[in-house]
Amino acid sequence: MASPALIKGLQERAARALPAERVEETDGWWLRHAPRCAWWVGTVLPHRGAGPDELLRRVIGAETFYAARGALARFQISPGACPPGLDTLLAQRGYRRESPVSLRVAATARVLDLAPAGGMRVELEDRPTRAWFDVWYAVHGDGGDPRGEWDLLERVEQPCGYARAMLAGEVVAVGRAVADTGWAGVFGMATLPRARGEGAARRVLAALARWAGTHRTEHLYLQVERGNLAALRLYGRAGFTDICGYHYRTAG
Repeated sequence: MASPALIKGLQERAARALPAERVEETDGWWLRHAPRCAWWVGTVLPHRGAGPDELLRRVIGAETFYAARGALARFQISPGACPPGLDTLLAQRGYRRESPVSLRVAATARVLDLAPAGGMRVELEDRPTRAWFDVWYAVHGDGGDPRGEWDLLERVEQPCGYARAMLAGEVVAVGRAVADTGWAGVFGMATLPRARGEGAARRVLAALARWAGTHRTEHLYLQVERGNLAALRLYGRAGFTDICGYHYRTAG
């Protein structure tokens, strides 16, 4: 496993790339509230140590924060970056363990070699277009009001690159990268079903690596669900290696 400092730093970069509507930092813990976005945007980042008594106090404080907003308390548990004993304490309080995720990193130069030759055109912009967003939402949206996800993208303060792969003049695959203090995170990878198996995702990922290189980031990181086998194969071929497995705890 990578060093706690690296894991903590990457998870906090990811939180800035997926900014919640409200973030309250208390004793080194980030309490994030994002009622109109995917649930993981509104989880606690508990990245500062605490003794047993203080740990319980902080957990209760987080629960109070979310209860006041009509939301469930959820914690992102990254071994090494979180206080020892937190996962056990949450389990004892009835929190469910869910959504195992792999945090992965790769050299930017290695990912540049991923794109197959010829074929699909890939375009890059510094802001999301409607065509970019529509493809992402078609794959990852929940069918509700998309404005919360639009607003999330508007809140990102770091430089961003939005890649879209074109097939017969239509956008069929997208992804975005966010540069932040020497690293670039990869987010929002999505391919329409009719374009899968055509190399679209590989072209998007390579384009994001090129963009990252222009922003002087030698390394990329991403987060991928353990059960997403197709994505794990793609990222494995691109040179991404696992440095940390993490999961969430959700109040029962």
